Amino acid sequence: MTSTLDVLHEYAAQGASHGTVVVADEQLEGRGTRGRPWHSPLGGLWYSILLRGVPDKQLEFLSLRIGLAIALALEGEIPGLRLGLKWPNDLMVGEGKVGGVLCEARWQGPVLGWIVVGLGINVNNRVTDVDQPAAMLADVAAGVTVEQLIGPITAALTALATGSTLSPAELAEFANRDWLFGRSLCEPVSGRARGLNPDGSLRVERPDGITVPVRAGRILLG
Repeated sequence: MTSTLDVLHEYAAQGASHGTVVVADEQLEGRGTRGRPWHSPLGGLWYSILLRGVPDKQLEFLSLRIGLAIALALEGEIPGLRLGLKWPNDLMVGEGKVGGVLCEARWQGPVLGWIVVGLGINVNNRVTDVDQPAAMLADVAAGVTVEQLIGPITAALTALATGSTLSPAELAEFANRDWLFGRSLCEPVSGRARGLNPDGSLRVERPDGITVPVRAGRILLG
């Protein structure tokens, strides 16, 4: 398959319902944020789900809410797994990236038509052609399979919270997994990561002691 994202956008345009899922054994044209290629070999979970009825106000932090839901679902399925969340859309095991989330919205005039959420998780596949350390779930649980993860992830993503900001409970759960907290950043703002605001923006404490919100940008560690 070229890309689960592209296939599901086609289904959505044809009227597919909320919660429709497309899964590929392998993707030939998988992509991540800013259109970067996403290596998608056999053994990984390459997954997209269609969401309808998501309020516009959730778009800025939707990937955070989704990442948290996925982390909770996977930890419930795989004993001993502890996932970190790297703002805004990466899933981490230790110092390695194990997965990522990409949300793509399609508008029908001024109205939000649908969102396709793409998810890539390294399960039993080795990834070497990446620009940062990678991990896979099989490093934690040798017997884990792609098939056992699809149901729990789908259930979690079709029952997302609907609040217009991240709730205190969501912020607390994210804080427990905040991979960036306290780390030094060069980009998008020089300083140290200090957690999230309720609107999903990243709090960065600059060298002058002032904490500023960051809503977008590539993270580069200092």
